[in-house]
Amino acid sequence: MTEKPARRISEIPAEVLAELNAGRMASRNLVEGLAIDFNQLLFASVPEFTSVIDVPKVGLLERMRFIGDLLQRHFGQKDADRFVAHPSDTVRGWAAYMICSTPRSSLVKKLKRISILADDPHFGVREWAWLALRPSVVSDVDEAIRLLTPWTNESSSNLRRFASEITRPRGVWCSHINPLKVEPGLGLPILERLRSDPSKYVQDSVANWLNDAGKSNPTWVKSICRRWKKESPTVETHRICVRGCRNL
Repeated sequence: MTEKPARRISEIPAEVLAELNAGRMASRNLVEGLAIDFNQLLFASVPEFTSVIDVPKVGLLERMRFIGDLLQRHFGQKDADRFVAHPSDTVRGWAAYMICSTPRSSLVKKLKRISILADDPHFGVREWAWLALRPSVVSDVDEAIRLLTPWTNESSSNLRRFASEITRPRGVWCSHINPLKVEPGLGLPILERLRSDPSKYVQDSVANWLNDAGKSNPTWVKSICRRWKKESPTVETHRICVRGCRNL
């Protein structure tokens, strides 16, 4: 398929939409992802369901969570790998919610299982991975920071970025982490290790972390950036600080 992805849902060719709904291809941009009919994709990708599941007409995150819970109840964790390896990025996103909805599973176990999706080659799956795990981070911030700090040493920029993105005080499409809004210094074990990261993907996440913190604690953000610029006078640190202070 050589044509560029459509910029509007109405412009998506019928054959492309059919492939997306059948789970035979991954979406190439957000527009294609939003166009997918979850009822059709679920019926096509899970033949055990002999009739179309009536996915509630709610927001996108709620639908993702609904199907993740559904798959968890029906299959348990024993078949999660099957969905983790699916060609559809949306189905792999369902797998993230499936993993994170496991009853009585510890944060340690969830992080271990979600890591493959956090490092997925598809941009959308990486977002679903942290969004699915975010409630577990919100419920135990100190433990999450302790467990995620070693991820800042990973060779994959996707995993390093995950550690920053999932702990953002405010974030996008997600619940706020109130302890980090009140006391953003709790996140320094992660941020300090990423303050001069060579990847712009990581830099942007760290900058957005600071921008989030600046909405509640602008003095703290300015102080951190002053110190970082003295201790780490690199192009990377400078870029993070400029972007992190963009609204101050």
